[in-house]
Amino acid sequence: MSIFDEDLFLKGLEQRKATVGADYVERNLAAADDFSRPFQEAMTAWCWGFGWGDEVIDAKTRSMMNLSMIAALGKMTEWEIHLKGALTNGVTVEEVRAIIHVIGIYCGVPQALECFRVARKVLEAEGLLGD
Repeated sequence: MSIFDEDLFLKGLEQRKATVGADYVERNLAAADDFSRPFQEAMTAWCWGFGWGDEVIDAKTRSMMNLSMIAALGKMTEWEIHLKGALTNGVTVEEVRAIIHVIGIYCGVPQALECFRVARKVLEAEGLLGD
C-alpha cells in the first residue's frame, strides 16, 4: 500500500510553486536524493496539496497564519521563505508589520525583533522599503 497520492502531490506542487516560486521548488526537488525525496514528496502532497489545496481559506490568509505559526516555532529560515510567499499572495508591508506586532505580543519581543530583521532583509530586497 502506497501513501503517495499523485493527485494530491500535483495539486500541492502547483500551489507550492505559486506561493514560494517555481525556481525555489524545482531546486529543492532536484536536490532531493533517495534519502530526502520521500519527505519532499510527502510534504508537497500533505502541506501544499492537502493543507493549502482547498478554497475554504484564501492563500493570503493562509500565508498570514503561517507567518504567525512559523514565528512561534522560531524557524526563521522558513519564516523568510514564507514571507516571500506571503508577499506573492498579496500580504502588504503594513500587514507584515501588524503580524509582527502580534508575534511580539504572543511570542515575545525577541522573536518580534528577529522577524523585523528578516522582514527588513526581504522587503528591502523586494524594493518595498524606502527608509
